[in-house]
Amino acid sequence: MSAAEPLTLPGLLLRNARERGSRPAIREKDRGIWQTWTWREYHGHVRDFALGLAALGFRRGDKLSVIGDNRPRLYWGQIAAQALGGIAVPVYQDSIARELAYVLDHAEVSVIVAEDQEQVDKILSLKAALPALQHVVYDDPRGMTHYGADWLRSFADVQELGRRFGREHPDYFEAEIARGQPDDVVMISYTSGTTGNPKGAMLTHRNAIETARVFVQTEDVRPEDEWLCYLPMAWVGDSIYSTVLSLLVGFACNCPESPETVQRDLRELGPTIVLAPPRIWENMLTGVQVRAADATPLKRWVFERFRAAAERAETLRADAKPVPLGLRLARAVGEVLVYRPVRDQLGLARARWAYTGGAPLGPDTFCFFRAFGINLKQVYGSTEVSALVSIQPDHEANPVTVGRPCPGIEVKIADRGEVLIRSAGVFKGYFKAEQATREVIDPEGWFHTGDAGFLDPRGHLVIIDRAKDVGTLAGGTPFAPQFIENKLKFSRYIREAVAVGHERPFVAAMIAIDAGTVGSWAERRGLPYTSYMDLSQKAEARALIREEIARCNAALPEATRIRRFLLLTKDLDPDDAEITRTRKLRRGYIAEKYAAFIEGFYAEQDEVEVATTVTYEDGRQAVIQSRVRLESVDAEVAVRG
Repeated sequence: MSAAEPLTLPGLLLRNARERGSRPAIREKDRGIWQTWTWREYHGHVRDFALGLAALGFRRGDKLSVIGDNRPRLYWGQIAAQALGGIAVPVYQDSIARELAYVLDHAEVSVIVAEDQEQVDKILSLKAALPALQHVVYDDPRGMTHYGADWLRSFADVQELGRRFGREHPDYFEAEIARGQPDDVVMISYTSGTTGNPKGAMLTHRNAIETARVFVQTEDVRPEDEWLCYLPMAWVGDSIYSTVLSLLVGFACNCPESPETVQRDLRELGPTIVLAPPRIWENMLTGVQVRAADATPLKRWVFERFRAAAERAETLRADAKPVPLGLRLARAVGEVLVYRPVRDQLGLARARWAYTGGAPLGPDTFCFFRAFGINLKQVYGSTEVSALVSIQPDHEANPVTVGRPCPGIEVKIADRGEVLIRSAGVFKGYFKAEQATREVIDPEGWFHTGDAGFLDPRGHLVIIDRAKDVGTLAGGTPFAPQFIENKLKFSRYIREAVAVGHERPFVAAMIAIDAGTVGSWAERRGLPYTSYMDLSQKAEARALIREEIARCNAALPEATRIRRFLLLTKDLDPDDAEITRTRKLRRGYIAEKYAAFIEGFYAEQDEVEVATTVTYEDGRQAVIQSRVRLESVDAEVAVRG
């Protein structure tokens, strides 16, 4: 690395303002209009806010949190804190009160930048439980007119305070940035908390920048690229791919108008790089299928014919087999009639790459997008390694692996199959948790991911499950619940699945249906229903899911096929502590909460009565009594698949 290259995130901002000052840096869609800020303007907003923080007493080592949807001022607030030597601590905007209270108190946050009145009200309800909190700053002033407190200010007011402070201390901002060191902690990203309270992973400037550099070495990222910022700001992937990569390369970030308009804004923007979790890709495919089913018979025939041709060609390419001339001609015609229009409808017409990560993507979904000319690839990482370990090469993408380890990132498999990582991106440690840090980083610097996996003959990494979750059935057969759950979730009718069977005679599954797709299925058949609970407990819905499980079973070894299942009366919900904000299962809590269901599977019961606790956004709880049918999957049907 050249000595002239910036070593900190604010240093990269100074460079961009100097060298790319007139280029677009960030956009926000507001009331249907895209507003653009250049790198020079981005720098000015960050500088004014940082100096405002300094005037309010914010100092090196202090923590600033942001809460809300993706907004330019929330990104600026984090960079401003980092310019003063502070630490950014983004939190999930849909967190309920107790989750927010834990993270904000544990991190000792002194300043919170909140998007709007809704988020300010959340913080107000917690203020007494946050002794370190000194200031709350809001972005959107709507509804805030009658709020009065000396510790509550608008973003614009803090910037005005900063401009006055800057006139009195003209070199303060640049001097504070110059004091920053590459090994200073720049952000604390809290993990999912699947087994208890979340842990705060401390990432340094070096962790973040070196990881971004590795990404740039692996993929051809350009200053002209466009990136859509819509994933939660508290997720480490947004911090690395939206903020750090943008600062390093200089491409523009784009904030949609609202979570509800993301698909429309995606199509309007046409980003060149897209990152989305499997559920979003599956929802996109479902939307395409629904539109095709509603089309005229001729259009539907054309779509299905050319879709089949594209998928046959993609299968041959994936197997390194030649594509016949007739199939190539069909693909050429399909590009004009079907593939390009679909890409345009999805907002992916300009995308050079599209990434999926966080969980496996179903092979049918994966094949569909690649067949339609979208360069969809899997990426793997975790909070503790700055969100990047491996990426699939363009011509080696498949739904089985998570790609080759990136340059400079070492991967090895421990004796018990655990994946170990060593790289410049490995985090500094967990905040206020030295023992937990020593448990995951060994003396040689290897980070123990907790994932079980292996490297295939081509050098691709394959992830099987969480190592601690891999068990055995009563007969000694290895049992990897996540592997089975992911196969179940390949079905568009299944939103979540929980497989059980450790030290039990067979595998059983608790299923949360996808209310949207199952609801549409029911409506097309004239099947009335009143609620999620009503729909999930209908005999027809159980029969539908039984068929989906049978298809899943056909691809599983006989000993690990699902023998019994039930449909939950509600979706798994992070507010109810059943899953994390990133939709990872909290298995211990689920096993305790649904113990009656699990025992019912193995006691051969046909029905179980259960009381389910539901948590509302304001923290109130309600108990719903219900009776749930426990179903068996016929072994012969399962084999026929």
